[in-house]
Amino acid sequence: MNDGDKAAISRRTFLKSLGTVGLVAAAGGAFFLPGSRLMVIPNSQGFLVVDMGKCMGCCSCMTTCALVHHGFTSLSLARIQILQDPFAKYPDDITMAVCHQCQDAPCVKACPVHADHVDGNFGNVRTIDPQRCIGCLQCIAACPWIPKRLQWDSDKGHSQKCDLCADAPYLKEKGGPGGTQSCVKVCPVGAIAFVDKMPDQKSKSSYNVNLRGKAWKIMDGSTDDIVREG
Repeated sequence: MNDGDKAAISRRTFLKSLGTVGLVAAAGGAFFLPGSRLMVIPNSQGFLVVDMGKCMGCCSCMTTCALVHHGFTSLSLARIQILQDPFAKYPDDITMAVCHQCQDAPCVKACPVHADHVDGNFGNVRTIDPQRCIGCLQCIAACPWIPKRLQWDSDKGHSQKCDLCADAPYLKEKGGPGGTQSCVKVCPVGAIAFVDKMPDQKSKSSYNVNLRGKAWKIMDGSTDDIVREG
């Protein structure tokens, strides 16, 4: 076999691998490239963004999150987290920590049993299969954000994370990308929104957006502008 034949075979093998990649990506699952330890993870089709200028720290999102997933309210079981700093000034006195549905999903890569996985049936949301979880906590350790966007359910002995309500048995309506997110629905001031465009993965602040309408100009004393704009 000459060098030209070897090159042709290499190209065919590479193209065949790309074809396999395309098929698996279409199915919405994370997978390994043939002959490689490199994991390829399809992007999530949904994200939560927040406006800390609107959030008033009522924790309605937290109690509702636990309710739709567990059937009862519990701040410790909420997959969205509100942190309050009484010594900070507005709007830095309240922080809302939402799962970023990361592009490279460190938590998914860290799971040794694929319990933390990409759910192709629900818009590639990153989620955890409690039946597979062995409680190693590697997914929580791998999360690059503080506070961690994954939590440990001590009662059931497995990790959990935001799945955009894709698997929320007490929601009583379709969740996940293209469906309802309970935290978005119940927030009394509209400080949380669902978007299908991925925020900048290199910037934590990209998940903190301006969700304020014209009426919020009153806060700045700009009432004349509101009257002119109708």
